[in-house]
Amino acid sequence: MPSWAWQKPVDPYSCSAWWDLRASDQPLNIISSDSKGQLHLLMVNEAGHGLQKVASWQAHRYEAWIAAFNYWQTEIVYSGGDDGLLKGWDTRKPGTSLFSSERHSMGVCSIQSSPHREFILATGSYDEHILLWDTRNMQQPFSDTPVQGGVWRLKWHPFHHHLLLAACTHNGFRILDCQKVTEKQEVTVLLSHTSPNSLVYGADWSWLLSPSLQPVPSRSSLHGDPGARMANMIHSLKVADESPAPSLECVLDDNGEGHATLQSGVKPAPALLSLTEGSSKSATAAKTCDCELCVEGANCDISLLATCSFYDHILHLWKWEVN
Repeated sequence: MPSWAWQKPVDPYSCSAWWDLRASDQPLNIISSDSKGQLHLLMVNEAGHGLQKVASWQAHRYEAWIAAFNYWQTEIVYSGGDDGLLKGWDTRKPGTSLFSSERHSMGVCSIQSSPHREFILATGSYDEHILLWDTRNMQQPFSDTPVQGGVWRLKWHPFHHHLLLAACTHNGFRILDCQKVTEKQEVTVLLSHTSPNSLVYGADWSWLLSPSLQPVPSRSSLHGDPGARMANMIHSLKVADESPAPSLECVLDDNGEGHATLQSGVKPAPALLSLTEGSSKSATAAKTCDCELCVEGANCDISLLATCSFYDHILHLWKWEVN
């Protein structure tokens, strides 16, 4: 076994998924939430015998929309529910609540611990606010950003440590710059995009490789930095199926729908690919990660992100550039 493994907590009700890391001496666990407000801690039997239930407990009065690990202390998990509560739990004592916050005024449906900066936690809610927390003091958030849409997903960028992507349902998606938020400066909205007749429920990052690539750092050099280990592992994944994928040369319009509001330093670009339900488009294969490459060789000026939306049943792949 390698000295690390992926840990993928999944919420079967809201289809949320969060990545985490574990040491070689820790079991591979999953934290799941359900529509009855319960959390379920499961352990993966690595001998191939499926999942083993460790514990279940009542966490929320109504639907538990989200459950997520603390990337820096994986015994700690967070949950958000339709009762408007954000809660913390210690899985070593299942059912033991570490805190319960009513800071969000509506259902809490997105949570992600920063894999790059210890103690930073991002949460989002139907109340249309993104809150940033210091996990050492969960009484009050240190940042509150309104985004004019219910925040269904939050994703930290895998390499640009300060960028946070938000799926804001009826108000499209937002890219937030949290670079100086710990210095008491406000979060900046770098990019916002909305489309009519669309509810953006899903959003996630990708990235492109530059022609110049560096060797992979040794695992020992990354041992003390979970964020670096995560980036290295993502970069080291091989893609077995070389199925067609969109490339920069295959830029497709989004049929003129929607509008983008962009701040200075961000270059607009149309959707690279827009797939509606039941449709297919062919394109040349994009470069994929190779096990001998590392994030130091990534082109940090160009990023890809994907969003998926309700009602119009469309998956968009976007390109954006920062000067």
